Parts: sequence; structure tokens; C-alpha cells
Amino acid sequence: MSTIQRDPRDRVQVLDEAGRVLEDADVPDLSEAKLVEMYEQMRLARRFDERAVSLQRQGRMGTFPPLSGQEGSQIASAHALEEDDWVFPSYREHGVGLVRGLSLERTLLYWMGHEQGSYVPEDVNVFSVAVPIATQIPHAVGAAWASRLRGERNAFLCYFGDGATSEGDFHEGLNFAGVFDTPTVFFCNNNQWAISVPRERQTASATLAQKASAYGFEGVQVDGMDPLAVYKVTRDAVEKARDPGAGELRPTLIEAVQYRFGAHTTADDPSVYRDADEVERWKQKDPIPRLENYLRRRDVLDDGRVDAIEDRIEDRVAEAIETAEASTRPEPDEIFAHVYEGMPKRLRRQLEYVESIRDRHGDDALLEG
Repeated sequence: MSTIQRDPRDRVQVLDEAGRVLEDADVPDLSEAKLVEMYEQMRLARRFDERAVSLQRQGRMGTFPPLSGQEGSQIASAHALEEDDWVFPSYREHGVGLVRGLSLERTLLYWMGHEQGSYVPEDVNVFSVAVPIATQIPHAVGAAWASRLRGERNAFLCYFGDGATSEGDFHEGLNFAGVFDTPTVFFCNNNQWAISVPRERQTASATLAQKASAYGFEGVQVDGMDPLAVYKVTRDAVEKARDPGAGELRPTLIEAVQYRFGAHTTADDPSVYRDADEVERWKQKDPIPRLENYLRRRDVLDDGRVDAIEDRIEDRVAEAIETAEASTRPEPDEIFAHVYEGMPKRLRRQLEYVESIRDRHGDDALLEG
């Protein structure tokens, strides 16, 4: 059975929680080198996440959205793309950016409030970070439509959380994609919580994947903590976006069922709304040991190779932090400089007010407050 043409309640899975291949599972055709690369990138994303949270707690960086638990879905789905395909992220896709060519130091600079962190190299097909919920969905659909009108064969992979499915932009974007048959893959990271609102409080639908049926195209649910399953489903959806079969529409909605181990952001306290037992149950599905166990059974990984990977990761993350922190911190007036191409009068008045406060009290006094 195809991973796409199936009942959206029929969740796709390749590996069990111990990393064993399930009976009759369709294992994607990935080389050992590619599997090890994915594993190392998942480990790198996890370590980067831990260090970034620590930097925020130490006052060395602003608010940060942790991704721990979602490495499998991010890394695997990004590997399913071709170089010319496009990614439209939300604000938590640090792992996706890593695969697509965005440096770790750039991600750090973004959350440090540095405008350089918003810069995406011209040869990297990643749209800018979208912090407002679901606003990137219409952007992705519009870009995909334009690409199709130009006769291109690119796929557009748009990431968002389960909370985004409660926004109007989600429904408008998917409706447009269905009507105009855009080559868009909608990737919903269903991590069970829209900040403090549980998934069951957001919709009465049995699955989020089935919402695609209202717009005329396929929806598929996948175990988001199973990297092999995520790769397979995303690859099939991307190929369909480029070259649909007879009677098929190009778009697909993927619901990747997973869990965020940490807080929604470092400004959030998840202990207020979820219990520790729930977190521990989900940690038994952790995608990193799951893939590692699979690779060890195939004699692709051993202790020595894992140790070497860990050493490389520590060096790479440390270097990224050192580089980011060596950058000159932005001046307060830069907050206003990059909002519009030409600064409107209302923003100019706000800037003048901030400058008057700085002149009157000095930056040191403001920082102490």
C-alpha cells in the first residue's frame, strides 16, 4: 500500500520503539552513509537545543523554542527534499535549517536578536522564520502556485504545529492549494500541545490528517518519532507534488504524531499543564535511540563510531556559540531599522521616543531596570 493513498487513521510506521523493523514495513532505500548522516544530524540538533536553552537561562540569549523530541521528523523530512525544493518553516525548525544549509551560528544570532540571523544565503531555499502562527502557510502555497505557473517542478514543504490547524490561514491555505493544485506538502508537527492547549481541545476530528479530505487531497498520519517512516512518507508526498498520478492532486497533508519533551519556549512552564508521567511515556519513543538501535543491529554503528560523532558534535556546537557570541551585539535602534524598507512615521516616532529615553537615563540604567 502507498504511504499516501491510505486511510488517514492508518498511521505509517517502520520502526517500533526499540528500533526493530515492523513486520511488513516498507523500509526506505537509504544508503548506510545517508542513515549515519541523519543520525548525526539528529544528535547535533539535540545537543544544540540543550546548549541553546542553557544560554537563554544564563541570560546570554533571548527566548528560544526547544525542539527536543522532534529531531526525527525534522531531519528525516528535510532529507526527503531535492536541492531545488523549498522549505517554509515556523519558528522551531532548527533541525530542518541545519539539513538545508543554515548554520548553527545563524540560528543563534536570530534568537539573540541580531538581524544577521535573519539572513538566508541566496543558494539556500529556506523562507524566513515565521513566529506568528500559521502565517507561513499561505506564503508557501502562493510560492508553490507561482512555481507551477512558471513550469517548474519544485516541491514546497511547509512546516507548522498542531496549533496552526486552529487558525484561518491553515484552512485558507489548504483550500487554495486544493483548488489550484499547488505542489505543496503541508507538514504538521503534532507535538500534542499548542502551548498549554492539548490536541483534543483544538478539534473534534479523529486525526489532523483527515482535514485534507475537505480540500480534495490526501492526508496521511505518520509516527513522527520514527525517522524512517517520516522520510518515506515525505518522499512519497514530494514526488507526488512534482509528478502526480492520473486523477491525483499535488498537495498532501502530513500529520507527524510526536511530542516536544521541553517547553513550548523558554518563557513557558509546561509543568503547569502536563504531568511528568506523560513526558516519560513519550520519551520511551525518543527518535534518537530508536534510530541508533536500528543502525547498531545492522552493524552500521558501534561504540567507537558513536563516540566520534559525539566529539564532532561538541566541537561544532561550541564553535557555533563562540562565533555567535563574538558578533557585535545589535544596537537598540536596530529593532526599528529592519521592519519596513522605508520607516513609516509612526515607527519613526517610536524610535525617537526610545532615543530620548536612552539620552535621559543611559543604557546602563535601562539594563539594570
